[in-house]
Amino acid sequence: MSFVVKASGILQQPGTVALLWNVTPVRNMATLKDISRRLKSVKSIQKITKSMKMVSAAKYAKAERELRAARAYGLSAKGFYDNLEVEKVEGPQKHLFIAATSDRGLCGAANSSIVKNIRTQLNDGKQDLEGTKIVAIGDKSRTGLARTHASNLLLSVNEVGKRSLVFGDASAIAQQLINSGFEYDSADIVYNKFKSAIAYTTSRQKVLSGDAIARSKSIQVYDSTDADVLRSFQEFNLASVLYYAMKENATAEQSSRMTAMDNATKNAGELINKLTTYYNRTRQAVITTELIEIISGAAALEQKN
Repeated sequence: MSFVVKASGILQQPGTVALLWNVTPVRNMATLKDISRRLKSVKSIQKITKSMKMVSAAKYAKAERELRAARAYGLSAKGFYDNLEVEKVEGPQKHLFIAATSDRGLCGAANSSIVKNIRTQLNDGKQDLEGTKIVAIGDKSRTGLARTHASNLLLSVNEVGKRSLVFGDASAIAQQLINSGFEYDSADIVYNKFKSAIAYTTSRQKVLSGDAIARSKSIQVYDSTDADVLRSFQEFNLASVLYYAMKENATAEQSSRMTAMDNATKNAGELINKLTTYYNRTRQAVITTELIEIISGAAALEQKN
């Protein structure tokens, strides 16, 4: 009995991308040509995943360096929102979710975890869906959330920071949000916070509207606060914290893709070893069968003579 190894696709699990292969015993001996063709296919895939890992490693190193500078923008704005005491207003509140994802996949659960986080909040019954909107940054969040909450999508943005994300990209998104006309009371930026090369956490950053900031006790301690100045301050803070979240997410994405491609390369290597073993066993079986046939034929000829 021999074995046939068939490819059935690519499996993407949290933090890994692996090839799925079915090893099925069959009565007919697999030909050496079939196994050789499969070996060649897996080796080609291994070269691709290895190249993608090297590219992701270079992008990850660059993203991590840029993240250090971006944190100067974001942490001050983040601290402002986190420490702001705002009085609750009676009645329905308009809420906004900003999903910071990427346009590309093959990065483990980096994108799906953000989509899942927002879906969970939308479906928990606490949100007024009619007064809730979504801003999708990246194709992955747009396609993921459009399946279940297409009516809540306010705007979607893609190809952001295709080469390198800059503060101007975040400012442009913030300006589009302001120009959309949706007057939200509060917002949550959902993104992946980078922790290390192999770890990240899906986080939420609170953002408040200009009116909510004006009602804050922290702002009211000042004798006079010009409305235009406060609005400009709120817009700059929104762009700053958005830039910070997108930088964190971009670094987490590259580290996750690097890890996923590394796992895929290792899995391909293990599969190559298994296929090589099957190839050698099949070749040995073919040679043994041919030798037996030759010996049997020679013995039959001797008996006739």
